[in-house]
Amino acid sequence: MRIDRVLAPNPGLFTGPGTNTYVVGDEAGVAVIDPGPIDTSHEAAIVRAVGGRTVTGVIVTHTHPDHAPLANPLATALAVPTFGYDRGPEFEPDVRIEDGTRCMAGGIEMIAIHTPGHSDDHLCFQAGAILFTGDHIMGGSSVMVERLRPYMRSLERLQGMAFDRLYPGHGPEIESPSEVISWYLAHRREREAQILHAVAVAPRTVEEVVEVVYADVDESLHPLAARSVLAHLQKLEEEARVQVEGRRWSVVSPAG
Repeated sequence: MRIDRVLAPNPGLFTGPGTNTYVVGDEAGVAVIDPGPIDTSHEAAIVRAVGGRTVTGVIVTHTHPDHAPLANPLATALAVPTFGYDRGPEFEPDVRIEDGTRCMAGGIEMIAIHTPGHSDDHLCFQAGAILFTGDHIMGGSSVMVERLRPYMRSLERLQGMAFDRLYPGHGPEIESPSEVISWYLAHRREREAQILHAVAVAPRTVEEVVEVVYADVDESLHPLAARSVLAHLQKLEEEARVQVEGRRWSVVSPAG
């Protein structure tokens, strides 16, 4: 299997160095994973990476604007279909895929794994012992999560699988998958314990929890931290471990 990474020119707080677009397959044919935002220079770079090989499709891990908008224009230019879990604001899949769907990248078979959490429509793609993780796991950082409960279940599912290497949507390749997945789970569980303790001491707003739990983090990052805290609190609320009155969160008192 040959994997070419083409880095999109969209560095930033959420994207790190930029979005990783992957041209995956063999010497005969390839698929393009996550072509990223609409950018003519990036599109040209992807086409150069393809070279003279046949493209079998353009695949999207999820519909966030740093991953999906170029998919349909690129697929149209290459006269191939797009593949994805669902439509999004700037993406319409020609072929909708779900957990267990098999896609071809030239002669390489990839299996879709539904991994909701970062977004409800998120997919990872397994090719043998390699996993393309989109934004479910990033190289060198944790991930912003929309819904934490399914995210943790998705991580636990991957923890039970054997991979040699991860290719994330942002950041460098990951050569120790088991170690990194275990760290992701431990990090979230530690944060959950800290947040639960903070609201057990006294009812607090999300912003007040951030001030306690992220006291050692630069204040410019507190708005991002607030999104993470809210995701944790909503998970704990689903589990009937915390409750909210107005804007203040507190632990649920044991019955009786």
